[in-house]
Amino acid sequence: MTRIVSSLAEVASNYDALFVDLWGCVHDGVRPYPGAVEALRAYRAGGGIVVFVTNSPRPRAGVLRQLDGIGVPADACDTIATSGDTARVALFNGAVGTKVYEMGQAVMDADAGFFDPPAIVTDPLPVERVPLAQAEGIVCLGPEDPYADPATLRPQLLDAKIRGLKLLCANPDIVVDRGGRREWCAGAVAALYTEMGGESLYFGKPHPPIYDLARRRLAAIRDVPDSRILAIGDGPATDARGAMGEDLDLLFLSGGLGAEETGTAVGGDPDPAKLEAYLAAEGLSPTFVMGTLR
Repeated sequence: MTRIVSSLAEVASNYDALFVDLWGCVHDGVRPYPGAVEALRAYRAGGGIVVFVTNSPRPRAGVLRQLDGIGVPADACDTIATSGDTARVALFNGAVGTKVYEMGQAVMDADAGFFDPPAIVTDPLPVERVPLAQAEGIVCLGPEDPYADPATLRPQLLDAKIRGLKLLCANPDIVVDRGGRREWCAGAVAALYTEMGGESLYFGKPHPPIYDLARRRLAAIRDVPDSRILAIGDGPATDARGAMGEDLDLLFLSGGLGAEETGTAVGGDPDPAKLEAYLAAEGLSPTFVMGTLR
């Protein structure tokens, strides 16, 4: 049965490691949540390991630079697993061909390194970015305009579908809230492409590859059984379903994407009746619920 808790410290002793979502949990895309940062620092000080598990299309090094720019301190985590890293492995193993059309370049830093072969791929294929008309596949980092309805991309997607191109989705999130303003993500484009009859490939939450990567990076620090790992996140379709699919205990943060539906005020806890209705509607059964990480 789901239990509402008031702090991470209330349940921390039951777990040796955390798989923590970033956007909406540790920061809002503009600034960090001080309570979340301090909770993670305290957990690490007590001997726990924090793995940031994020659907960012950036490789791990790019996420570290982004966090530094936002103001999330380096000592809030031990390591990071990103959707971008898992997608890059697939890309350089030929998942969508070697001539690819890049969609959503604007969401990435110029030096983010998505198109640099990852070290884990021993014989990477020579991937080349080309115009859509010459492409064998699509790499979607996000929509070109994160505030425009993804439906504006239908013409390009229709052309790709007719030609049988696969779309590699580097970020399965549908939306995020950046400083209070909602943005569309690559997952929305991939969902539209699938709806149109195209084939989309996913590697971030809730899909297994990112959890496999997170476990490998955790194991490089310490061997921790799944029963001693707590997943933390605010996304019902990504964080929650991913944790449930991996049979991990879940601390669901109701003050993120589901704040309005769960009646979670800023800095507060959810309304129990609204929370129950929301979880039932989403088909979720988290182990714990908290308004915001603290």
